[in-house]
Amino acid sequence: MTLTPFDADRPPERPRRRRRPASAGSTEGRRPLDAFGKRRGAGADAGDREMSLVGDMEFESYYGRPIVKAPPWEEPIALYLFVGGVAGGSGLLALGAHASGRPGLRRAARLTALGAIGVGTPALVVDLGRPERFLNMMRTVKITSFMSMGTWILSGSGAVAGVSALIEVDRLSGERLPLGPLRPALHALDTPAAIAQAGTGALLATYTGGLLGDTAVPTWSAGRHDLPLLFGSSATLASAGAALVLAPGPELGPARALAAAGVAGDLLSMHRMKASMHPLEAEPLETGRAGRRLRWAERLAVAGGVGAVASGLLSAGSGAGTGSGRSRVRMAGRVLTAASGLALLGASALTRFGVLEAGLESVKDPRRVVEPQKARLAARRAAGTFDDSITTGA
Repeated sequence: MTLTPFDADRPPERPRRRRRPASAGSTEGRRPLDAFGKRRGAGADAGDREMSLVGDMEFESYYGRPIVKAPPWEEPIALYLFVGGVAGGSGLLALGAHASGRPGLRRAARLTALGAIGVGTPALVVDLGRPERFLNMMRTVKITSFMSMGTWILSGSGAVAGVSALIEVDRLSGERLPLGPLRPALHALDTPAAIAQAGTGALLATYTGGLLGDTAVPTWSAGRHDLPLLFGSSATLASAGAALVLAPGPELGPARALAAAGVAGDLLSMHRMKASMHPLEAEPLETGRAGRRLRWAERLAVAGGVGAVASGLLSAGSGAGTGSGRSRVRMAGRVLTAASGLALLGASALTRFGVLEAGLESVKDPRRVVEPQKARLAARRAAGTFDDSITTGA
């Protein structure tokens, strides 16, 4: 008998017992016939030799490939997520500074927004691979696509940020730029550009959270309702941190208030997102390099927020006293303000990088795809919902 490679898995057969030949007319050793003329129990010994073809179930993917294919996003996209938040939050801060008459804070926020967009756009193009892909996405407007709308949001935000920054540069130069008759028209756009920059900035700061949540990546998909809020809070941290470093001290009141609000929103949204997830979906946010980044993000956010408030109190108290003592207090307040701003910027960057890496890590384990879906299906069936899936229960 020819053996195949599959026969190596077959268990050894038990030796068969020889039957005594029955004498003529004897029924000894024979099983009675059933209604179909077959011996009852025939094949029982053969059934004992059948092997089990299905072993213990393990969560494995087809040929070792992930069940869900991870997006081909790398470090340039993480950088884009971070600087997009800086630009978006700075647009909102610039409008507040413009409305409250804080020219130094307004100037710092506007120039920061333009610089961030100037860094983020090349990072996005590098990740796309070819520049024409970015231009091709602008050939259509698809409301249901975060990628399509994000391209237009980035372009619109960059345009109004450029107008606002040009106005600030013209003011810094003493209106010596060669604008000619265009100067009055340009300065007339100051307030409309500030409003438009705030609107596009709010979208730029949050749409990337919706973009990640709109994928099939387990961790991102499970947090799709909270990611925009988390990214919006992270954007306020980044923009407030940049202002604390760059803007003059007497005008930093709105930036400090924004920093405190951003810390509270960042911590609450992250906690809420994890609580709404299946444990396997939240696991990448708490373990590995992504988990370490997010833990440090929380620490830096708290330290930066406390430092921003403390530096404000220290600066307010620097008016008391005279001479060198007041100067030292003022210097200490300025150093603490800058350190707090850098901590807030670091917290925002680590949050974006950590969330991106956690999502990419979540697709590597098939359990994170299968078990949460089964748990949610079982919960819906327990609640009496049976018509929302292909496989239904009786």
